[in-house]
Amino acid sequence: MNSEALDALGLVLAVCALALAYLRWLRVAQREHYLPGYTVRFARRWWGSGTFNRLLGVIGVAGAVVSVWWAPALFAAIAAPAAGPIGLALRGKTSKLVWTGRLRRLTIVSSVMAALPIAAIGALAGLRGAASTAAFAALGAPVLVDLALWATRAPEARLLAPYVARASQRLRSVGPRVVAITGSYGKTTTKGYVAHLVGGAMSVVASPANFNNTAGLARALNDHLATGTQVFVAEMGTYGPGEIAAMCEWVTPEVAVITALGPVHLERMGSLENIAEAKAEILEKARAAIVNVDYPLLEQLAQKAEEEGKTVWRCSSNGPLADVTVTSEDGGFRVRVKHFSAEMDLVIAAAPAVDPGNVACAVAAALSLGVPAEIVASRLESLPGAPHRRTPQRASNGASVIDDTYNANPAGAKAALGLLGTTAAPDGKKVVVTPGMVELGPVQARENANFAASAGAVATQLLVVGRTNARALLGGARAAGLPARYVRNRPAAVAWVSANLGPGDAVLYENDLPDHYP
Repeated sequence: MNSEALDALGLVLAVCALALAYLRWLRVAQREHYLPGYTVRFARRWWGSGTFNRLLGVIGVAGAVVSVWWAPALFAAIAAPAAGPIGLALRGKTSKLVWTGRLRRLTIVSSVMAALPIAAIGALAGLRGAASTAAFAALGAPVLVDLALWATRAPEARLLAPYVARASQRLRSVGPRVVAITGSYGKTTTKGYVAHLVGGAMSVVASPANFNNTAGLARALNDHLATGTQVFVAEMGTYGPGEIAAMCEWVTPEVAVITALGPVHLERMGSLENIAEAKAEILEKARAAIVNVDYPLLEQLAQKAEEEGKTVWRCSSNGPLADVTVTSEDGGFRVRVKHFSAEMDLVIAAAPAVDPGNVACAVAAALSLGVPAEIVASRLESLPGAPHRRTPQRASNGASVIDDTYNANPAGAKAALGLLGTTAAPDGKKVVVTPGMVELGPVQARENANFAASAGAVATQLLVVGRTNARALLGGARAAGLPARYVRNRPAAVAWVSANLGPGDAVLYENDLPDHYP
């Protein structure tokens, strides 16, 4: 094969490698909510995950550089982004690539960003230059995807605006009272509790599932807010300052709830103080502020809201001086309300999965809307559980299963361990299956090691799923003397549980990372 034909073949193969790389990294961008910067962040994790991926990455970069002078090296440069990083699937299984309108637009923009330099350098340096540039583009696909995310951010906001305008109009037309809920964790569970308690006296619509950003709330209102709805319960999440404030501009809450404060999304937001400040935006326009004051920074927010003249409900799972205190008691929980507008003191029989802090916030929200205390009390025994949050199940092999796969915070993980300890028979096996917790920033390794060590006091076996937190989890288990083993993915863990557990045994599935994580 002559030199020109070899260069032409290299260009074709390099473009194919670029297409394969885009499939991988566009999926990561979609799963990370199209946030600029996170594709590159995940690329660093993947290319650094294991000796083989690191070696493959080095070979790819070296091949791309050398290919400028020696054509055969191009094929090494092409192989790396075409095949790797090993483990990151093209379409995914648990986090599949979905060809939405936004993803198509992102694909077009990022493809143009790659095509322009390939064509320009090809015009100047011929097929060899074009092929080498395409190889570099394939290796740098995460960078190109992130650049495209930055470039499309403002246009995507403009495309979303009509849907938000229609949702805002729908909200004004129906005119429900709005309860907005945020927090580092407990948002979805508390939303379900509030809707249940208020539903005994008023017609309620809650934002479904995790529809907790601008697009999700717009869709919830456009699709679900029926005429005659008296209360709309909106879950609001955030990855940074300004997001909740922007949502509250058009979904303006009468009652605002902050359920908890913890290191969830600490990686994105930098500090607990920054997280508290971002969550505090939900209180700005509200008449009533409902705050879980078990967290010192949230107590400060409650104090500030009180100084601003808002009606404040302090909630707690241990503070006797709070307006609403819910504590575990005799297999259930005790609710005590001491607020100028309501009083209550009763014991409720309930499943151990009920979280006292979330219950306290929900009770305060219902009472602040004027739901009679007797109706609130009558509905506390039937509080709904949130899917995949300490949900009890039974496996086909007879073992008890605790599905806590939607939980990814240290406090919730600790509570789930307590439930595991009471679920198995006294002599039964107690197994924890987990990939660990993510987005905890500088405390991630420590929190995962602590969780594994805590599991040592309850469990008889730890299965660590995937590489993301394997070192910290295995180290924590080793320090606690807990037998632990690494498994590559969730199906492998399920197979191990099916083969090794039976009646009288119990397994806790704690968190479940999608497969765009290493």
